[in-house]
Amino acid sequence: MDIIKKRSEMDPKYTWATEDLYANDKLWNDDFDNALKIVEQLSSFKGSLGESADKLFSYLKLNDELSIKVNRIFNYAQRKFDEDTKNATYQDLSSRIKNLSVKIGSATAFETPEILAIPEKTLDKFYKDNNSLLIYEILINEIRRKKEHILSEKEEKILAAAEDLASSPSNIMSMFRNADLEFPDVTDENGNSRKLTAGTYTSFIKNKDQRVRKEAFMNLHNTLDKFKNTSASSYFAHVKQLMFYANARNYNSTLEKSLDESNVPTQVYKNLVEAVHQNMHYMHKYVKLRKKLLNLDELHMYDLYTPVVKGTSEKITFEEAKKNVYEAVAPLGKEYQAILKEGFENRWIDVYENDGKRSGAYSAGAKVHPFVLLNYADNINSEFTLAHEMGHAIHSYLSNKTQPTPYTHYKTFVAEVASTCNEALLMEYLLSKTTDKVGRANLINHFLEQFKGTIFRQTMFAEFEMLSHQMAESGKSLTADVLNKLYYDLNVEYFGDDIVVDNEVALEWSRIPHFFFNFYVYQYATGYSAAIALSRKILNDGDKAVKRYLKFLGGGCSLTPIELLEVAGIDMKTSQPINDALELFGSLIDELEELLAD
Repeated sequence: MDIIKKRSEMDPKYTWATEDLYANDKLWNDDFDNALKIVEQLSSFKGSLGESADKLFSYLKLNDELSIKVNRIFNYAQRKFDEDTKNATYQDLSSRIKNLSVKIGSATAFETPEILAIPEKTLDKFYKDNNSLLIYEILINEIRRKKEHILSEKEEKILAAAEDLASSPSNIMSMFRNADLEFPDVTDENGNSRKLTAGTYTSFIKNKDQRVRKEAFMNLHNTLDKFKNTSASSYFAHVKQLMFYANARNYNSTLEKSLDESNVPTQVYKNLVEAVHQNMHYMHKYVKLRKKLLNLDELHMYDLYTPVVKGTSEKITFEEAKKNVYEAVAPLGKEYQAILKEGFENRWIDVYENDGKRSGAYSAGAKVHPFVLLNYADNINSEFTLAHEMGHAIHSYLSNKTQPTPYTHYKTFVAEVASTCNEALLMEYLLSKTTDKVGRANLINHFLEQFKGTIFRQTMFAEFEMLSHQMAESGKSLTADVLNKLYYDLNVEYFGDDIVVDNEVALEWSRIPHFFFNFYVYQYATGYSAAIALSRKILNDGDKAVKRYLKFLGGGCSLTPIELLEVAGIDMKTSQPINDALELFGSLIDELEELLAD
């Protein structure tokens, strides 16, 4: 969209249906007050969870009731806030739900210590006394698994009360990036002044005119440079709060604590980094080919995203994208397609950018139905983003539909599998119906971009996060200069000798919101590797593989993430899925070079 409209000017059919959560703010406020009453009821159970099976069951059942209500409250407040981060009304609602989270944590701080204090024999007797309690057995076992990391009730209450303060660095940077940060306009290839935002930057950096790409790159990163000390201070504060919690809970590192939330061994993270380093030659080979295909004497960082295939049009309307995604997932069966169609037709998606809207894309798995945020830009990248986020959405939908309340929220380790499997199926579909050489080359180039962006780039992010945390844990201050050098050096290592690593790219770390998500990004790379393997199983093995995959999608957190992927047929305890994916990356590079050979 050339003109960034105000939220009030957007066509409702391209906005998500928040009225499915609450018809108005008053109803939200009423439910918010009701949630506070349930919190008070939960606090009345203090000191009694080990008394009887019925007491423990009543508490956990009431906790489920609160969870369902908070899910609705949170989604309304956060979705309205993300529509327009400048709207003071929803800034307030967003703040209030964070305060509610703190109150819940404080009021229920007794829960974990009391459950841990129940002797095994007593707990076994509870299950016999009240069979309904068995639904919570997995939940109770997960709590007891972390026994050595759980503190006294008083200490747990203090940590819960500090959560709001601990989230401040992330909240500050989110407001700074989405509401306050503004960039100089960019003069496009036709001489027109165009607004540069976090959303439009993607289009500019893919422009076929190198001058436009460079101007957007410089405008964005030079602006980030002006605020580098603020960004570094916020990031360091985030790292320090995570160090505090890791230390308080007796973990050896922030990495160990973060991965333990999903019950994933740290070795999985380190295996990823090691495997990518062992296959780094594939990325260097791709960069060399990109330089050759663009016919540039010097390849710069702002040349990494522009299409290398000439004479192709990337304009893809939202309606076309929906049709392609729907047909691409046909191998997953009619049930899967029906859910996708429901999402398309019943306003699960907020489609276009508007002034103040949160940048990027995501899917939020509300129980009423998922909500998908896009900033759709009529290009192939947006088409794949649609496929990606709807993969998340259907994963959430099936988990909510299949699992009881305690197990609906799948762990972050498996979060990117369904989304990237959708992307892989879309790529296979588009390749299957493309016969001309140029069209196929264009799609393969995009496939390569996915590998580059999801495995290599996200692993580089993961390594930056790991190394910066290790620096802080060893007592080093994370100043802007320290972070810039670390990020710059990683770019040099990952992209190789056939590119000029521009100094400005050193600031890129300061615009990546996921660095405030506690070691989240590595899961894009592991998830993508698993998804590539799954997509091939689905296409090659048919119904048998589809049934296993759908069982995985409906698994929620009823098993550990590693076990869930084993249900689908993937073993992420090894580096094999990563190595196989990168081997495919290498073969696609060869095919692209052959297709575009003179």
